[in-house]
Amino acid sequence: MKLMNPSYMQVFFTFGAMAMAVAVLCIRLKASRRPVTVKKIVIPPLGMTTGLIMFVVPETHIPFLWGLIAFAFGWLLFSYPLIRTTKFEKIDDEIYAERSRSFILILVGLLVVRLLLHEIVEQYVSVMQTGALFFLLAYGMIIRWRLFMFKQYRVMTENTEAS
Repeated sequence: MKLMNPSYMQVFFTFGAMAMAVAVLCIRLKASRRPVTVKKIVIPPLGMTTGLIMFVVPETHIPFLWGLIAFAFGWLLFSYPLIRTTKFEKIDDEIYAERSRSFILILVGLLVVRLLLHEIVEQYVSVMQTGALFFLLAYGMIIRWRLFMFKQYRVMTENTEAS
């Protein structure tokens, strides 16, 4: 069986990442029309946690410090714009995520930065290790962002119950 040329794979995965980004934008826009629940906040990071299984495969192994740095970049840098643009509003005793044009621009901006970084990192480590590093970066980002959302949601629901 003939394997695909690595340069074709790179183009395929780049377009795949862009298609996924468009899908995420559509899902996020649609989700903003429905009330936020704890379940909707918690399930995405829990689902993403299953991706840690990739580290069973030896080709994805990276030095611990690299993984920690990638996670920290996601936690500290990449989550920050998402946290700044995520706000909730209460409508008829239900909590909704406020629609924000800047949120969409930030998601697109994060994708562009991620793709550019991916090109740089891939020159120094294997494709599988690059995937592992960027998974940890995204994982750190979503964990911190969703923890922020959960705290904000709890504050708003506690205020609702107290009233």
